[in-house]
Amino acid sequence: MACEACKTIPPVVAEGYVEKGNWEDVGGLKTYVTGNLLSKKAIVDVYDIFGPAPQTLQGADALATALDILVVVPDFFKGSPMLGEWYTSPTEESEKLKAAFFGKAFDFPQATKDLLDFTAAAKSKWSQVSSWGAFGLCWGGKVVVLTSAESTPFTASGQVHPGKMEIADAKALVIPHIVLASNGEPEDVVKEYHDLLVGEGKPNVVETYGTMHHGWMGARAKLEEDANLKEYTRGYNQLAAFFEKHL
Repeated sequence: MACEACKTIPPVVAEGYVEKGNWEDVGGLKTYVTGNLLSKKAIVDVYDIFGPAPQTLQGADALATALDILVVVPDFFKGSPMLGEWYTSPTEESEKLKAAFFGKAFDFPQATKDLLDFTAAAKSKWSQVSSWGAFGLCWGGKVVVLTSAESTPFTASGQVHPGKMEIADAKALVIPHIVLASNGEPEDVVKEYHDLLVGEGKPNVVETYGTMHHGWMGARAKLEEDANLKEYTRGYNQLAAFFEKHL
């Protein structure tokens, strides 16, 4: 049962985390499914370029448990995400692979279509769900905000350490939206988001975690470090509180 008072996520594990969900086919995509399968509320969790990393799946489990809802993580990269070694140990070949990956991933019209198609399939599979939300990490945040404009299938949405931030995306929003930025995003664009979205009578949240690096709640989370563990926990609690209120 979710914590009705505060919707607090379970304790975060730095090492040896055991996933609580299962992998299923949803709309032709391998999808991590966790939480209450009978819930009338659900969230699509769109990962960063490094795919379904353990830190990302632990976050999905945490939200599902805190809110007692369904959370799904579709594998849009179909088992071929960006590899960390392409950054840490670059070679001529890995640079070519990285460029090819970005060429496909940054086709945002296709990525938004993929998310909308997946959500339609998920709505058909879990027909009891009456309210769908979505949030994305880095790359996923861009995809989510682009699908949060007119005719969106979502009730509320969000971005965490967002990638490719543009104020035009914020201006097109038609649903409550949360942005949790790191110290790696452009300060001027984050401020524009804040000035536009936050204020009396507005349901949105824009906050910068100033001591955190880009990726602190996704695949680049360093949960063995106390500071990152604390802010990872705070971030997912903040997401839980936002979706509890608006989903």
